[in-house]
Amino acid sequence: MDVCRCGVSRKSWEIPFLAEAEEVSGLRNVIRTHLRLWGLSKQVDAAQLCVSELVANVITHVGAGTPTTLAVSMSGTHLRIEVHDPDTRALPTLIQAGPDAECGRGMGLVDAVADRWGVQLRADRKVTWCEIATGLTAPDGHSGGPRVTRAEAMLALYGAARLPRAATPSLLSVAVAEEAAIDVIADLLHWLQAHGCDPDEALDRAQTHFEAELYA
Repeated sequence: MDVCRCGVSRKSWEIPFLAEAEEVSGLRNVIRTHLRLWGLSKQVDAAQLCVSELVANVITHVGAGTPTTLAVSMSGTHLRIEVHDPDTRALPTLIQAGPDAECGRGMGLVDAVADRWGVQLRADRKVTWCEIATGLTAPDGHSGGPRVTRAEAMLALYGAARLPRAATPSLLSVAVAEEAAIDVIADLLHWLQAHGCDPDEALDRAQTHFEAELYA
């Protein structure tokens, strides 16, 4: 298994729904789950806000109960969020809403957290979209930094690795190996987090496996 080259699979997906206020919470949960699986936990808050405001815009300006679609994909190294609705007349606009205004601030919030946004008109619908920077170096890359890179390189070697030759270890070599092993564990925890896993849960499971084998 060549982990180093396989990257993170981020396949585009979409979900149809009716634009109702009661649907927003479920949509926020869906995008949180998907982004964690994609290793994009840092983008969850901004993405949830964009989804909430884009859907609220449909409810307010097109109408509650409108058949709508949420689509999420990668646009290069940016996370792209789209909301499709059938009304090509009610176009989202960016206005300067006062601090006490009860409406009109939705696209301003999207503009504040997204790198860019816009509207595409198609024959049967409009698509309001926004894109959020991820810090990735490639669409299927990761954002975990050098520790994750080292961990993936190490994982790629596991399948072909052989047991080390017998040797008489010195106190120095054992101490160096111990520090290297601790650093490897830290790298793996960063790798797990970058791929949407819970490092604390993984540590607990690893400890359970270790103790079970130790006392078997």
